[in-house]
Amino acid sequence: MTFTASTARPNAPIGIFDSGVGGLSVLRHIRAQLPQEDLMYFADSGYAPYGDKTEQQVVDRSLAITAFLLQQGAKALVVACNTATIAAIKALRARYPDLPIVGVEPGLKPAASISRNGKIAVLATERALRGDKLLALREQVSAATGATFILQPCIGLADRIEQCELGNDPTDATSAMLERYIAPMLAQGVDTLVLGCTHYPFVQDAIVRTVRAHTQETITLVDTGDAVARQLARLLDAASLRRIDNDAPRLQGYTTAKVEALAKAFSGLLDLQPPVTHLSV
Repeated sequence: MTFTASTARPNAPIGIFDSGVGGLSVLRHIRAQLPQEDLMYFADSGYAPYGDKTEQQVVDRSLAITAFLLQQGAKALVVACNTATIAAIKALRARYPDLPIVGVEPGLKPAASISRNGKIAVLATERALRGDKLLALREQVSAATGATFILQPCIGLADRIEQCELGNDPTDATSAMLERYIAPMLAQGVDTLVLGCTHYPFVQDAIVRTVRAHTQETITLVDTGDAVARQLARLLDAASLRRIDNDAPRLQGYTTAKVEALAKAFSGLLDLQPPVTHLSV
């Protein structure tokens, strides 16, 4: 499936995809900033997590999902997954040079500008933290600002969030996991935590509770979902593709796993009940 800028129309939908439900945190920002847009959300939960896949596997999944979303008429693409952005966005832009594409990346630059002491923890998946793009970004921002970035892989956390286990109970497994990952960072004196996976904003309350159990100092959390939505708006405006006349915006969900799981995530995380379709893409 090809994309031709000359045939794109403002009333076409925007395609958003993630390895699972984490990208719903980005969708939340997009709905807030672009309330008249029709949206399609693709949760590739049947192949999750991406963190234990090879780079080529993530590229192949990203290309297949993008082709499907374009078949559904997508006018723009949001790669709402840090791991997929790091592994595949270059390949996606090469395949579809005219398609407006926005990826996500851990907010190292804004974190460096916010941090008071220059000590910043980056919470992300193991694969994301191994990616050349993130490591190059860390070196670039460190050289420019003097900030120190402590990289913390949060193995298993995205899987817990996929099950809507959000650490609401201080004694549950998700809370214990957050304690294990965050406490050592706080002991090293960080004053800023970068949420380097789109799943992690959904456990923000539990993260704040964990932080407060260890320090009374102000710790800033950095979520880049808002910046992704703003960049998407800029690209749509630049291509004259922003929709301005939609009184009943539509939202459609797709998943490669169980329909019930994505429906539960829409309801439990965003209080939405869109139609959800199972796919074998």
